[in-house]
Amino acid sequence: MSAWRIWLSLRRVSNLPTVWSNVLAGTLLAGGSPGPATLPVLLAATLFYEGGMLLNDACDRDTDARERPERPIPSGRVSARAVFAAGGALLGLGGLLLLGQNPAALAAGAALAVAIVAYDFHHKGVASSPALMGACRGGVYLLAGFAAAPSPEPLVYWAALALAGYVAGLSYAAKQENLAEFRGSWPLALLALPLPWLIAGLSWAALPFLLLFAGWVLRMLGFLLRPAHRDARRAVSGLIAGIALLDAAFAAEAGSVAGGLAAVAAFLLADRWQRRVAGT
Repeated sequence: MSAWRIWLSLRRVSNLPTVWSNVLAGTLLAGGSPGPATLPVLLAATLFYEGGMLLNDACDRDTDARERPERPIPSGRVSARAVFAAGGALLGLGGLLLLGQNPAALAAGAALAVAIVAYDFHHKGVASSPALMGACRGGVYLLAGFAAAPSPEPLVYWAALALAGYVAGLSYAAKQENLAEFRGSWPLALLALPLPWLIAGLSWAALPFLLLFAGWVLRMLGFLLRPAHRDARRAVSGLIAGIALLDAAFAAEAGSVAGGLAAVAAFLLADRWQRRVAGT
């Protein structure tokens, strides 16, 4: 693997379209309109995600040495020090991009950065770590929402909670990727947490996006829970790509079918990129 491809893998660039759709949905849910002013928030969220992924691999280097020795750091293809430095630099640069935002957005960005670092350094052996990972994704909605409107529509808060629950559920699944069988499937119920909010405010325009999201999640659960067809890595990668489908449903519920279609395009892009660069 070439050096540039190693760094693409470490940064999980295949999942970035789901971050972009998070920013789009968060902006729309808050009552804002995506435009040039959204670009710094989009770039900051991108850098936060990539920085967090780099720090995650650096912090997991000892575990990877036992369970995934082929990973870039334990295999010696890149040093932990370099990955730590790059991850910290990306987080810092993301913070700098937010300096022109209003105080509420700045606070949301700072809280998101703290949550990312807390997860990276303390997730191993902590049963509640999937909830912290979920908070990181929900925080992207809040960051985008506060940047779009200092007093955003209440829907953005409920959507952030729903997204956090969904990501917590898939993070629980990701923690079991290396197990021969899935153990204790009840936390996967969190994947359905967005449904009550989506159904409560459901419009005809949002219905196709909701059905697409639900159908995709059920398909990925098939890879996870059926012993004869178990492919945990495919399931987890697919559930990550499915974040963009959730964004599509929320965007349509916020009144933007165009936003929903853009988020579906982000899903298709993430699913395609994951075939070239692993999403987990």
